Amino acid sequence: MITTVLFLLLTISAFWGAKWCYQRKKKYYLSPLLIAPIAIIGVLLVFRSDYDSYQHGAKWISYMLQPATVALAIPLYRYYPILKKHLMEILISVSLGAILSVILSFTFALLFHLNHHLLSSLIPYSITTPIAMGISDKVGGIPSITAVFVIITGVMGTVLGPTIIRLFHLKSDISKGILLGISAHGAGTAKALELSKLSGAVSSVCMILSAIFAYWLSPWIFLAILS
Repeated sequence: MITTVLFLLLTISAFWGAKWCYQRKKKYYLSPLLIAPIAIIGVLLVFRSDYDSYQHGAKWISYMLQPATVALAIPLYRYYPILKKHLMEILISVSLGAILSVILSFTFALLFHLNHHLLSSLIPYSITTPIAMGISDKVGGIPSITAVFVIITGVMGTVLGPTIIRLFHLKSDISKGILLGISAHGAGTAKALELSKLSGAVSSVCMILSAIFAYWLSPWIFLAILS
């Protein structure tokens, strides 16, 4: 019981410490998604603790992913008229983005000759974590490995997204939200919220729609390629 509480506190402390550093400096390499896992791994290595023991305590935070995702409905409600006005652009962007992400994951896996389990784990790399882990399990992947791919994608999206916005001089909050929501799921939505509330709302819509689309599409593409 004590170990469970300690690992839970370790996870919370690592995240809030990383978030505090990021808010002070606003540097991509200080992103909580990057710093918190490194800090936790470092502590586990120093004290020679195994992952199963850590997960026993940290799993309670994992359970919060689902309600946190549902809570994104709040900005959707607030900006519903604007989202409805740009619904067609959002749907087209999400459809193309979801198809491209699944195809790219298969291409990458086949290019590097990844085995069945890694291939299955890589498929939903561009989807928010709770749904990505469900898809991974559904197609025979390893959910914990999928979570790693999702985090890497989120970090890269939050780094490259603002650069692309500046490079192509994107001014529209709608465009910024679509870009970050499709490419970097939850992490991208958090970044979009830093830009504006509207960008965050659009990003959350794109993230959710991408996850639904990919959840339906991934098994079919997976079976088609393997056959």
